Amino acid sequence: MNLLAIDTATEKFSVALRRTAADGDTLHTWLFEADAGLRHSELIMDSIDMLLKTAALKPHDLSGVLCMGGPGSFTGLRIGFSLAKGLALALNIPFAAIPTLDCLSYPFSAWPGIVVPALDAKKGAFFCALYRGGKRLCPDMDASPPEIARAIADTQTAEPILLAGPGASMLYEKLTAISDSGAKLDIKPGKGLRWGNAETLLAIAQETGIITQSNTDYSGGPEYRRSAVG
Repeated sequence: MNLLAIDTATEKFSVALRRTAADGDTLHTWLFEADAGLRHSELIMDSIDMLLKTAALKPHDLSGVLCMGGPGSFTGLRIGFSLAKGLALALNIPFAAIPTLDCLSYPFSAWPGIVVPALDAKKGAFFCALYRGGKRLCPDMDASPPEIARAIADTQTAEPILLAGPGASMLYEKLTAISDSGAKLDIKPGKGLRWGNAETLLAIAQETGIITQSNTDYSGGPEYRRSAVG
């Protein structure tokens, strides 16, 4: 399958294209990443066109489109979803949206403890969730640092905690500043994953087969967790 993946959930914009060779086994991947800020709409079409030309593919050669399902930037998610659905409709191919926090936690599935991917949700809160061994332990949260500390404590585990994602460093500072969180947390700041996660979308799709299992719902939209997140 030839899959296009679009990550517009944060200011770290990325688009990835994976082409399956004629033998059906060999995979070739092309990637474009940029500090987009609020410029996703300016970059997205040109970057996709560039990747298709580099891979010697036409739009009709695509087998499916992936995008971030949220939470994340209100505007960014709308842009990614609109383009993914537009391409899927025009080309009559499936598209699938994968939760943003699943993508942020995925590279750390082998961590021997709890992984907490985090996005800055502004107003003193974070979008986050808890994972162990690549498996989700709770729904997405829009929570303050004390609420996140309590959620971690509720796991009643002595395992080390790894913070991941763009909000990792900020959340680490907030959690370590809480003197009475009700738990003794062995917290590691982890990596902020400086760039986007379009390649992770491809990896999850390959592992789960989500694009072939998906019953595409073109009426769906991203999970914002709030009415608007800039």
